[in-house]
Amino acid sequence: MKVLVTGGAGFIGSQVSRSLLDRGDDVVVIDEVNDYYDPKIKRDRISKFLNNECAFYEIDFSDVEALKRVFEEHKFDAICHLGAQAGVRYSIENPMAYEIANNVGTLNLLEMARHNNIKNFIFASSSSVYGNNKKQPFSEKDSVDTPISLYAATKKYNELMAHTYHHLYGINCTGLRFFTVYGPWGRPDMALFLFVDAIMKDKPINVFNNGEMQRNFTYVTDIVSGVISAIDKAYPYEIFNLGGDETVGLMEFIEEIESACGKKAIKNMMPLQPGDVPATVADISHARDKLGFEPKVGLREGIEAFVKWYKEYY
Repeated sequence: MKVLVTGGAGFIGSQVSRSLLDRGDDVVVIDEVNDYYDPKIKRDRISKFLNNECAFYEIDFSDVEALKRVFEEHKFDAICHLGAQAGVRYSIENPMAYEIANNVGTLNLLEMARHNNIKNFIFASSSSVYGNNKKQPFSEKDSVDTPISLYAATKKYNELMAHTYHHLYGINCTGLRFFTVYGPWGRPDMALFLFVDAIMKDKPINVFNNGEMQRNFTYVTDIVSGVISAIDKAYPYEIFNLGGDETVGLMEFIEEIESACGKKAIKNMMPLQPGDVPATVADISHARDKLGFEPKVGLREGIEAFVKWYKEYY
């Protein structure tokens, strides 16, 4: 296949692109390489994972004219839309960035699929769409009508727009709700990166909600396998949870990081932050059934791999 990957310099996008290339697919990457976090790691991901093996366009997919030029030069079998303005807390500070990148950008790509007769559209959603739902674990059948962050609201909008384009134009659309993805080359604004970086530098870490948080941490290679399966299956319209099968408390997570770093954390206990969800626990039975999704990397192994990468990179 020939696949367009947006956000291809990102944490997940770069590794999805690498996996597609390794199996012989033709890949084209789009990424704005913005400065939400250090662009150097994005460029290094491109260099490390892609090695000039695919066309790379450093453009903003909310710029429809720039996007049109890519589609004039290439004919795609699938769009794997992983690009977005990420971050729950930053969305409260700068909502317009999310409106432009996540909403306008996704609409642009759906329009490209429509007008270029591309029938396979896979896109990144988020576990944050579940908001403060009390029922655990979160199921794709649950209501997601009450997001509690601007970021989550954009992801819900993306799911709605994809369904509309599926209904009107017959595009196969699959949305993937990622649950706390981590691993080597991870984003510097995510908890694992922040914690390891602070511990190694003998700086305090902020422990939100006084440590009373739960997550399904999901190792990046497991996420990649789920994304690739979604591309290959091309279901008419589906939403899948992609999460780990271990529910981990924040304090246990920190203990594993301390063990991998060989140092204790200096903990700054903090209240719950606006937009944060105390627990995100995934029901992955639907993804197991229809994507063959099966998490393989446990938390200890995953954290040790990240710390090893961090020490080598920095």
